[in-house]
Amino acid sequence: MRIDFDPARTDRHSFYRLLTATVVPRPIAWVSSTSADGTDNLAPHSFFTISSVAPPVVQFTSVGRKDSLRNIEETGEFVVNLAPEHLFEQINLTGTDFPRGVSEFDAVGVAREPSLRVKPPRVAASPVALECELHSTVRLGDGIVVFGRVVHAVVSEEVMNDGHPEVGRMRPLSRLGKDEWGTVGEVSEIARVRYADWQTAQGAGE
Repeated sequence: MRIDFDPARTDRHSFYRLLTATVVPRPIAWVSSTSADGTDNLAPHSFFTISSVAPPVVQFTSVGRKDSLRNIEETGEFVVNLAPEHLFEQINLTGTDFPRGVSEFDAVGVAREPSLRVKPPRVAASPVALECELHSTVRLGDGIVVFGRVVHAVVSEEVMNDGHPEVGRMRPLSRLGKDEWGTVGEVSEIARVRYADWQTAQGAGE
């Protein structure tokens, strides 16, 4: 038996809780930005993914007009920092609704490091940072999707294995439903099957 939910007949908060509990796990864009007057902002956004590889574009959604969005609109730049497990509490605290003009870096005690291509700083202890220039924004209901062209990427040597970032070393956090967070558990590997190989295997089984 299934339970039906009609978004037209369900209040916004309840359907938000349904969506965020079922679209899981969601990677976290720990977005650093700088306002036009020079205040650094840092906030986690869990509606985050890759949009394009050539050119490299990532996207996150600001649900409502938050400081990250305002700063990016003002300056055209931001950084997506990977949200590592060992900074769990700091990441959560940077989601606090601090007043505009308060830097989460300073309030929470997160160390900065300068970026190479953009003005907003990177999180010094994050193993991966994607420096972005604003590509475009799209409004969808109460959300604004922010597309950023990646102009520089940096990865800590400690999380590399044979020239590739290893998820077990990066230890990224993810968001689940309610106040739940996820960490990296068991990792499985399986190669994608080419159609030609699938045909061969089917023929061998006849």
